[in-house]
Amino acid sequence: MKKLLIISVLSLSFSASFAQRFSDYFCDRTLRLDYIFAGNNLTQNIYVDELVSMPRWYGKRQHLAEVPLKGNGQIIVRTTDTKEVIYRNSFSTLFQEWLATDEAKHTQKSFENVFLVPFPKQPVDVTVELYDYHDRVSATTSHRVDPKDILIRKTDSIATMPYITLQQAADTSRCIHVAYVAEGYQADEMPRFIEDCKVAMESLFKHEPFKHLKDRFNIVAVQSPSVDTGTSEPNKGIWKNTVLGSHFDTFYSNRYLTTLHLKRLHNVLAGTPYEHIIVLVNTDRYGGGGIYNSYNLTYVNGPSFRPVVVHEFGHSFGGLADEYPYGDDDPMYFADTEPWEPNITTKHDFNGKWENLVREGKAGLIEGGGYLSKGVWRGYENCRMRTNEEPEFCMVCQQWLQRLIDFYTK
Repeated sequence: MKKLLIISVLSLSFSASFAQRFSDYFCDRTLRLDYIFAGNNLTQNIYVDELVSMPRWYGKRQHLAEVPLKGNGQIIVRTTDTKEVIYRNSFSTLFQEWLATDEAKHTQKSFENVFLVPFPKQPVDVTVELYDYHDRVSATTSHRVDPKDILIRKTDSIATMPYITLQQAADTSRCIHVAYVAEGYQADEMPRFIEDCKVAMESLFKHEPFKHLKDRFNIVAVQSPSVDTGTSEPNKGIWKNTVLGSHFDTFYSNRYLTTLHLKRLHNVLAGTPYEHIIVLVNTDRYGGGGIYNSYNLTYVNGPSFRPVVVHEFGHSFGGLADEYPYGDDDPMYFADTEPWEPNITTKHDFNGKWENLVREGKAGLIEGGGYLSKGVWRGYENCRMRTNEEPEFCMVCQQWLQRLIDFYTK
């Protein structure tokens, strides 16, 4: 009992120091940073687009300068005098996925990207870095942000979409804020959207470790109406007028459902308590997509809705990789580089992943994953990140998700 008490006291002291650190540098607002990422597979560039000030901060208030995963890129906030890192977050982007496609070899394109950081009390230097598939910096930009800049757009007075709280966390100051967003639902379809949100939420909390950590999640449903029902299907010549402009056939992949309009997405969310985003798309065509620390989209009107919405949250929240092969084309994983995703390995540097489970005989190294049949290994034969038919996340993914939730909430 004495040992437990000491740990508890140390934990409280640790938490208090980080809370004080947050208030030293930041106020309870969000700075939204909009960028344009542009280029091709040889050259990439980052451009500042717009800065937006939003009420309240719903991200982490501890571990401010740490990231649980490196990601395909990072946004870093530093003091202007000492250059101390006072905030850091990692991410992935559609732009970087596109760089692996054949189109990127002969076409230049631009993509919107939006990042949220706590609003600084004093001027800060912000750096954005992108990493290539060999973990090298492929593009970077730095710029100064003055919180008193009159051209930082304020959203306090902008009308926001109505939302309802589906679940309130036990401690709303130290939890994971998730927002469901309606896409392709007309105004009179909002009652069905709310029911779809409840199904999605129920599905997520049937899976461990979310099931026993349910009270650490605060979940809202944002009722954003569209003019048209459904979503665009380019391969059928169907284009819909929807609030987020989502569509299938992303990168000419039939079931890849995304939106390129990230500024529009965050405008819809302005004024709501959110950090992680789940977009429910009112369509019966199978598909979805999830980007780490950005957003995910999921179709709703079909028998695979439940497993798909959980799988895509595994991508966007957990940073988990797909564990299935997919044609071995346009590889994103190579023998000389260890994937940053926690549930696959090239064996280049397995340290810190699931080697503890291998030692205990609870997991192995099974070849195939990350869309490749060779050269990438996973821990279990099956998992929610490999197939819709598997009812659970494997122990490798569960172990990581537990660590991640603890990182954000303890």
